[in-house]
Amino acid sequence: MKINVEIDCSPEELRQSFGLPDLRPMQDAVLKAMQQQMIDSVARTSPEALMRNWMPLFPQSPEQMQQVMTAFFRGLTPGRSPPESPPGGQKKA
Repeated sequence: MKINVEIDCSPEELRQSFGLPDLRPMQDAVLKAMQQQMIDSVARTSPEALMRNWMPLFPQSPEQMQQVMTAFFRGLTPGRSPPESPPGGQKKA
């Protein structure tokens, strides 16, 4: 035997019929508080500070970035001297 029952009601009506509490006011208050905290923290934080927090090993100033990029394109590690060329200008095999 198969019985199908269709109930046409809104979520609020169904919640009330089962005796469940309406949590919408509490959810709205929590979401509003979270939204305000996010807006406050974004307003206090500059993009530079975010980058320092997210990438602590990344160069912190434009000068440091320029030194890293210059060394990268020259094939050097920052703070190291260039590799010595073999005597006579010949490359090692």
